[in-house]
Amino acid sequence: MRHAAAFNRDVQRWPGDRERPLTLAGQQRFRKTARGLASVAGRPEVVLASTLTRAWQTAQVLQDEAGWAAPIACAEMEPDASTADAINAIARHTGVPTLAVVGHEPNLGMLISALLAGADADFVSLKKGGAARLHLEPPVAAGSGTLRWLLTPRLLRGR
Repeated sequence: MRHAAAFNRDVQRWPGDRERPLTLAGQQRFRKTARGLASVAGRPEVVLASTLTRAWQTAQVLQDEAGWAAPIACAEMEPDASTADAINAIARHTGVPTLAVVGHEPNLGMLISALLAGADADFVSLKKGGAARLHLEPPVAAGSGTLRWLLTPRLLRGR
């Protein structure tokens, strides 16, 4: 899951990009998106989320609106983390029936691409508030995934 719509970068308001939040409109639209996601994705037992404000707020909306588990802080889902680190973070939860991640582009697209096609793949991109579902065969590694679906926020909102 990519975080919902956030404010544009503004060093006057948020000197560090980590604190940049979701816009009010982004939060409101994403609440509908989260309810739509709940109807197609179910409720993951584990949610790994970037601690950057916009991603963390997105994970909290998913908890409130979609009944997802409380997010767990995961540095490997932050923008400066490598794809290999993100795969290792997911692999640490082998055995969990359903795991979700909340993060940022281009990292999520590179993560999804690598899980589907191998370490150097980079062909997936998620819109803000967009989601993808993969099935991962153990052991979790690059190339171990199968794409189940990739949905835009508009589709998840039902329009």
